[in-house]
Amino acid sequence: MSNEAVQEAEASGHFAFFSSQNSKFNYTFNKIREVKSYRIGELFAAYRDILWDDGRHKYNVSSFIGEIDEILLGERFSTFDQNTLDNLIGTLRQRGNSNATINRKMAALSKLLRKAHKMGDIHSLPEFRRQKERAGRIRFLERDEEARLFAAIKSRSEDAYRLSVFLVDTGCRLGEALGLIWNDIQEHRVSFWITKSGRSRTIPMTERVKDVIKLPPNTEGRRPKGPFTKLTQAQYRAIWNEAKTEVGLGADEQVVPHILRHTCASRLVQGGIDIRRVQMWLGHQTLSMTMRYAHLATNDLDGCVVVLEKPRGDGSSSHSAEASAFASPLTTPTSAPSSRKEQGPEPAKAPKKRSKGK
Repeated sequence: MSNEAVQEAEASGHFAFFSSQNSKFNYTFNKIREVKSYRIGELFAAYRDILWDDGRHKYNVSSFIGEIDEILLGERFSTFDQNTLDNLIGTLRQRGNSNATINRKMAALSKLLRKAHKMGDIHSLPEFRRQKERAGRIRFLERDEEARLFAAIKSRSEDAYRLSVFLVDTGCRLGEALGLIWNDIQEHRVSFWITKSGRSRTIPMTERVKDVIKLPPNTEGRRPKGPFTKLTQAQYRAIWNEAKTEVGLGADEQVVPHILRHTCASRLVQGGIDIRRVQMWLGHQTLSMTMRYAHLATNDLDGCVVVLEKPRGDGSSSHSAEASAFASPLTTPTSAPSSRKEQGPEPAKAPKKRSKGK
């Protein structure tokens, strides 16, 4: 197909369709419109700055779209049909991509194609179905690991250390922290406006977060725009990788800066905070995302062991009493009143008759 400019002209009032070897024309209600064809890479170049903010996520999306364009062999198209999408997913799976990775790549493609469709660049969209993902293990830092890692980071950069403490105690994403300005911090709370979900949130700060957002007293030059704006993601990740290698965590691929967000969420759940509040704290768009941490709330299940334990000796009364604590209030029999006040006044007793012999 040709890639010539769109041409419009007067035509008959009837709808018709004409195609030739090199071009297609839609005749619709007195207008003729030539359907252009594009490569995925061309659509991305046109809309990437509109759809994605600068940062690591945009860099990843660029890599995803580049791979998709390569799989499609740079083919031009004006419609993106279901067969093309299915073949694309099949190729990614043959390359060893997990369902989670495929979902991330398809999310980027879907967002791009929906924008192109809305702008009239393509004229049909396939159905994007989310691939079923396995719930993988979530790695988080133990307290001693955090102490060793943060000490190694601090020996390299005070700013990187302050940022690390902020990340683990707020659970925010790296980009959210780096984008903070001073107006986002008010007394005991910090607000995140630039978020992945597009929804702002405000959370209280721990005492050590209040300490690390303060700039060192010997700050040279003008005050920076925010508490962590002197660092970039690339600089922080480089310091992180050097530090984790030093403390013996270099071979662990899951020990990346995002592990601090997992660590914060895990500590909240293990500390007895309910899942809904953890969702609000992290800014998850759906509760299902937060449910990945639900298995850590083991304290809620400790009482079940009492019910399942084999009673020692007779122990039937004590066992039943313990079990009743976990029974449904709708099925638990009402116990006898324990006080006269609850029972109401007792009926008056008749006076005893004296015997005649006395």
